[in-house]
Amino acid sequence: MEWETIKVQVEPEDHLAVVTFNRPEAMNAISTQLARDVLSVLEYLENHDEIFAVVWTGAGDKAFCAGADLRERKDMTRDQMKKQRALFVKMFTAVSFFPKPLVAAVNGYAMGGGFEFALGCDFIVASDKAVFGLTEVGLGIIPAGGGTQLLPRAIGKQKAKELIFTARRLSAAEAAEWGIVNYVVPGGELMAKARALLGEITKNAPIALQQAKRAIDFGVEVDLKSGFTLEAECYNVCLTTEDRDEGLRAFNEKRKPVYKGR
Repeated sequence: MEWETIKVQVEPEDHLAVVTFNRPEAMNAISTQLARDVLSVLEYLENHDEIFAVVWTGAGDKAFCAGADLRERKDMTRDQMKKQRALFVKMFTAVSFFPKPLVAAVNGYAMGGGFEFALGCDFIVASDKAVFGLTEVGLGIIPAGGGTQLLPRAIGKQKAKELIFTARRLSAAEAAEWGIVNYVVPGGELMAKARALLGEITKNAPIALQQAKRAIDFGVEVDLKSGFTLEAECYNVCLTTEDRDEGLRAFNEKRKPVYKGR
């Protein structure tokens, strides 16, 4: 399949996909078409049984994603903006609730919605040239692609308020210090690092990966007792799979397991 604003490279032999925002001339800003393409790509990848995990990056060397396409928005009527806004909410929600492991490889500016997109991924690997910021209050709005919800959960309420209220930009090194970024690497090594991390992920059972993600993401939102109940439910999903049987056989036969997502 092909998309107008996004490139998708599927590597079934390695059980991964590399997805790239492909609007470098607009610093990969989120247009209406890009939002539609994101939804389509996520649905495609979710239903692709050979894909266990995904890395998402941006084309060019300037930006991962510079946020909403304000040039497109300047000529919109209020009604058009409301419709676009509903589409954007749907897109950001789909990113945050994508069931498979999703890693952001941030290669440049991740501003506004671009930063929120990365926050919606499971974790972030960044180039040492990356810049992060939720600068919406400087434009008379608020971060509303999940920023006011995801950032406090990532770094705590007080730190999140400081970043959002000041509209401050963070370098990759600062983002790592704040606990936003897992790894910072030289720009030329970004995708190699991301691929290496995905390789560590995709060697494992895909159903187990998805259930572990579900247990973590939803478990942190409930009380501890409810979290334990959810964890048990997620474990039980894995317990009756062919992959669980394969993992047990491989362990006893002292070989690498071959997982199929069944």
